[in-house]
Amino acid sequence: MQFHHDKHHAAYVNNLNLTVAKYPELQKKTVVELIKNLDSLPADIPTSVRNNGGGDLNHTMFWQIMSPDGGGEPKGEIGAAIIAKFGSFEEFKNAFNQAGTKLFGSGWTWLVLNKSGQLEITSTANQDSPLMKGLQPIMGNDVLEHAYYLKYCNQRAEYVNYSQGR
Repeated sequence: MQFHHDKHHAAYVNNLNLTVAKYPELQKKTVVELIKNLDSLPADIPTSVRNNGGGDLNHTMFWQIMSPDGGGEPKGEIGAAIIAKFGSFEEFKNAFNQAGTKLFGSGWTWLVLNKSGQLEITSTANQDSPLMKGLQPIMGNDVLEHAYYLKYCNQRAEYVNYSQGR
């Protein structure tokens, strides 16, 4: 994970900073503001902001929710909402892991609040953020090859199951 953080995530941050360097007014905006407003950006940068801003945003959340001693069922409001939506935490994990395993190509699997305020499992391609679709991410799992290839080679399902405490 250190390589993932220090090389891949750092590259997204550096590339995003280079992208907005020639636009002082954009340097004052948060990554969330940039991602949510791709259509209003200068014509030469939306793709780079989408890829690198999304990569930064997604990975920032990824590191915040990860813990070597983490795991177990969530408590409180989120735990109750997961059980209400999926029937049990185990069923949620199964659905979340299946979505990550079945995602074609590279991307992310997400637990989000949809536009109706309901929990939903969804996936995004590459470094796209659920925010681009008007969804509020709660947790995500990076299923791009760089996240697991050094340890798991081509065994995405093993990585996905391990990352969810299986």
